[in-house]
Amino acid sequence: MSSFILDFLEIEKNQLFHVGGKGLNLGELSKIQGINVPKGFCITTASFQKAIEKNELYHTLLEQLNMVKVADRDKIGEISREIREIILEAVIPSDVISAITNYLSEYEENQAFAIRSSATAEDLPHASFAGQQDTYLNIIGKEAILQHIVKCWASLFTDRAVIYRIQNGFDHSQVYLSVIVQKMVFPHASGILFTADPVTSNRKIVSIDASFGLGEALVSGIVSGDCYKVCEGEIVDKRVTTKKLAIYGRPEGGTITQPIEPAQQKNQTLTDEQILQLANIGRNIESYFGKPQDIEWCLVDDTFYIVQSRPITTLYPIPEADDQENHVYLSVGHNQMMTDPMKPLGLSFFMLTTKAPMRKAGGRLFVDITRNLASPTARKMLIDVAGNSDPLVKGALLNVVERDFIKLTSVENNAPIPKPNNKDLSSTEFKPQIENDPTLITKLINKNQASIEELKQNIKSKSGSNLLEFILEDIQTLQAILFDPQSSGVIRTGMDASSWINENMSKWLGEKNVADTLSLSVSNNITSEMGLSLMDVADVIRPYPEIINFLQHVKDENFLDELIKFNGGKETKDAINHYLNKYGMRCAGEIDLTKTRWIEKPTTLIPMILNNIKNFEPNASKQKFEQGQQKALKKENELIERLMLLPDGERKAEETKRVISILRNFIGYREYPKYGMINRYFVYKQALLKEAEKLALASVINNKEDIYYLTFEELCEVVRTNKLDYEIISKRIEEYKFYNKLTPPRVITSDGEIITGEYKRENLPPDAIPGLAVSSGVIEGRARVILNMEDADLEDGDILVTTFTDPSWTPLFVSIKGLVTEVGGLMTHGAVIAREYGLAAVVGVESATKLIKDGQRIRVNGTDGYIELL
Repeated sequence: MSSFILDFLEIEKNQLFHVGGKGLNLGELSKIQGINVPKGFCITTASFQKAIEKNELYHTLLEQLNMVKVADRDKIGEISREIREIILEAVIPSDVISAITNYLSEYEENQAFAIRSSATAEDLPHASFAGQQDTYLNIIGKEAILQHIVKCWASLFTDRAVIYRIQNGFDHSQVYLSVIVQKMVFPHASGILFTADPVTSNRKIVSIDASFGLGEALVSGIVSGDCYKVCEGEIVDKRVTTKKLAIYGRPEGGTITQPIEPAQQKNQTLTDEQILQLANIGRNIESYFGKPQDIEWCLVDDTFYIVQSRPITTLYPIPEADDQENHVYLSVGHNQMMTDPMKPLGLSFFMLTTKAPMRKAGGRLFVDITRNLASPTARKMLIDVAGNSDPLVKGALLNVVERDFIKLTSVENNAPIPKPNNKDLSSTEFKPQIENDPTLITKLINKNQASIEELKQNIKSKSGSNLLEFILEDIQTLQAILFDPQSSGVIRTGMDASSWINENMSKWLGEKNVADTLSLSVSNNITSEMGLSLMDVADVIRPYPEIINFLQHVKDENFLDELIKFNGGKETKDAINHYLNKYGMRCAGEIDLTKTRWIEKPTTLIPMILNNIKNFEPNASKQKFEQGQQKALKKENELIERLMLLPDGERKAEETKRVISILRNFIGYREYPKYGMINRYFVYKQALLKEAEKLALASVINNKEDIYYLTFEELCEVVRTNKLDYEIISKRIEEYKFYNKLTPPRVITSDGEIITGEYKRENLPPDAIPGLAVSSGVIEGRARVILNMEDADLEDGDILVTTFTDPSWTPLFVSIKGLVTEVGGLMTHGAVIAREYGLAAVVGVESATKLIKDGQRIRVNGTDGYIELL
């Protein structure tokens, strides 16, 4: 065995660094019983390293490339081209040539080969790098093979490969290239097999693409092949296309594209028997590797050859189940307006807090709704509630129901199905769950606050295992507060009042979404108050130009201590600290306990404060709140006057006035329980970080944030034993990076199938982008596409376009007049605050941040739920 050459059968599982991902997989494939792999060998990365190791210019350019950002495409192209030229001029070391010659001597002199690149960062479980490096087919003769080996080396630095590495966080200087030299087969047909459906992600479906000749015709896109789908040994779908072209090998080497005989163009590429045989081969390969595979295959004289297999890296993981039955899972992140992955400790705390049957997948949480779907009453109620919140979820659930994926277990099919809470919200009389008493809200808030203060005092004396036991006990208190029937009744009554008003005003007066206006500037909405309070902070700072200038250049988190040097510094510091004392435990993605809070990183607030100074006059928060109150009162008076003119108008007006009072008294409280929960989470977090500091001092962990990558149960064990296998942390960090690249589905099944819904609406303007109308109004303005709250540079009247907004985004809402998000529902936080601030808002807009360009002028119709690009 040479250090420069490894035969496929010589490759071991731990030799990724020597033969790259593709070479490693071919070595594994060659060992699977019953799988035919064309013979071949790998020219190891040691050969590549020896060829370029002494070229100083190469290493200098590599250092420069590592400094370039993905946006600087011109610079990437320039440096990459220079590196390719250096590699193409490199001389293959004589001992490498000797080793290659020795291996080639085992084949006939005119044997044709496929020469393929195999990078060390390729065909990996979390990054495929598919198609990033070059492949050359039907290469004949030693000199031609040597020439194409160098070409493969150079392809490590194609622009596309370099950009892909930057996007996936790979260091260019740590990626090397092996070259595969594999005996060429000349197939009748070839193609790609996925052991999970690449469109729906269903793990039970094998999807096969097939065309005549070499697979390059499919890969390059010059032909659309047949597509066959197999489920559990049965062909369930078959699409036979017209295939006009095929690529074949030429006798003298290289390939040629030729037209297919007209009589053959519409023929099925594979027979049904061959389709099932190939699907079975795919399942065997998947079983060997232990995960879904993307497989390249060839058919030669009725024998299937496998020329590559790699993990499918785009599939969303399936939530774990305790049995083999069918399950359906609903995304928690879409409901909580936080679809980013959570770290293990954050997941643990949310799972401990909720009473719902939670499952983890891809760093996110999902609710197992199988039992709800199995009961006729619960199924109807779930779909109704989901439909009111997010029509895309409702559409997905209806798709599940239509295919009978979850069987009904009850015989109550003919029983009348009540609406949620057994209320007919469109009836004339509104019967609230809770008496219309505003002091009830005050009592609930005071009780919550007193409980938090008690927690802060009691937790001080706890440490070690006692601390973790205390937190576990206190979570029971948190649950009791969150699921307090009186608290839930207030929230439900406010929501029911909103629905009653909207349904009846639409029926009686023909006016849509009236409750949006009536909800403006209500009391006891802690989240909207948070946005207005930051405007008051801006008022304190506005008179001091020196401080404004200082804040514009702040980078250090200790900036508050520096403020004292300036005129107005004490007032500014006091104002910011006062704000942080009340709201500092909040942050983007706050349901994840591990996320950095504002009080931990107060520079997060600076752009929002500066926006408020720029966009508003003094005392604007009070004026904004009073304007909302006046607008709501004006709308109420207008409705009452119009109702009085109707038949039975006096009774309708009287009932409407009563329900408006309930709405305004109760609807703001909906935000408070979560505020209380996040308060409690921060108290837990501070105590746990003190414990983590002890673990770091004892060298059990490297730094205190390492505990974020442990579950609560694992942390308890580490604190008890003072021991930890640090490989767990390293593995979880890599997993979290991978989860960040995934887009979570709203609904997923135990088969891994992502179920989607769609907006079914008529009379939309041409090219309108549909979404869910959550806050009335039609406005036009400049779209600001912002993915990170800290990057926000808004002007008064802008329209915020982002993936999702949780309560932490609220301070930005005071500067905008419209909101568009990819995630959200009627009662999610962004929608609630948009209504209170009077912003036109459309949520649940698929791919909004890609379809709408930053700076583009758009029209947002928050009444009918769509966006127009102007």
